[in-house]
Amino acid sequence: MLDVRRLRVLREVAQHGSFSGAAESLSFTQSAVSQQIAALEREAGTRLVERGSRGVTLTDAGRALVTHTEAVLARLADAELELDAIAGIRAGRVRIAAFPSACSSLMPVAIANFRDRYPGVDVQLVPAEPPEGLQMLRASEVDITIILDGTRSVDDGAPIEQVALLDDPMHVVLPIDHPAARRDTVRLGDLADEQWMMGIGGDCPDTSLFWAACRSAGFEPSVPFDLDDYGAIQGFVAARMGVAVIPDIALTAIRDDVVVRPIAPKPPVRRLIAATMAESFCSPARQAMLEMLVAAGQEFAGRCGQALAAA
Repeated sequence: MLDVRRLRVLREVAQHGSFSGAAESLSFTQSAVSQQIAALEREAGTRLVERGSRGVTLTDAGRALVTHTEAVLARLADAELELDAIAGIRAGRVRIAAFPSACSSLMPVAIANFRDRYPGVDVQLVPAEPPEGLQMLRASEVDITIILDGTRSVDDGAPIEQVALLDDPMHVVLPIDHPAARRDTVRLGDLADEQWMMGIGGDCPDTSLFWAACRSAGFEPSVPFDLDDYGAIQGFVAARMGVAVIPDIALTAIRDDVVVRPIAPKPPVRRLIAATMAESFCSPARQAMLEMLVAAGQEFAGRCGQALAAA
């Protein structure tokens, strides 16, 4: 059987045209190269090189063997890469930052599926609002961050890659005895005189979507409190302090004393994105987690509205 290490030596001799050139390329001595070629010729049962005053040339058998050597070494390189990829998913870690409503909806599904398939990989989840998550990504503190389309951070500039996960429609949440609760759909303009339970601080895309939708409906909403927790917002709505709009993925748990209705004719929609650094190494574990997140987004989109219909 031909020795792969000696085949590599023969290839270097062919490329450099001399034992000395091959020796320098391989960090061998010239004597070691000569010994390797002599051993390969014994294995092959024929002369592979001709030594002359102008250097070394290959025989017909040598040229044929070098041609096959290129293919053999290419296949070996592919095998090594595949083994590295398999090992990378059997071990290592992947770190993710996600905001609260993503943590309560997409992340449990994605992480559970990932751990079932790759139990040897350490998965770390850090709760973080989108701007904070972007900062953590750019600081190399996480490998993936879940953000909303339009999220900005204080250190924008370094390029990121984005993978769309889910288009997330927003719904109206009303007290259970509100007159509009009997309707199948609700227009925002019909609630123009209501108090709105909503977060208004910071640079949250949810807030921008809400204000744009209200203005498109012809009114400026009255927002007495700055509430950034959707569970608290449902509580204030249940206490008849006002009404709210809440994204679909934040409605995995709906209180018994509120009702949720679709917004007509077209609801505001926010897009969830998995962001990674554009110029960073994409480990097999990170790529696998991205695929799990996409699948979780598709699964959630397929169920979108089921909880709403049952509410």
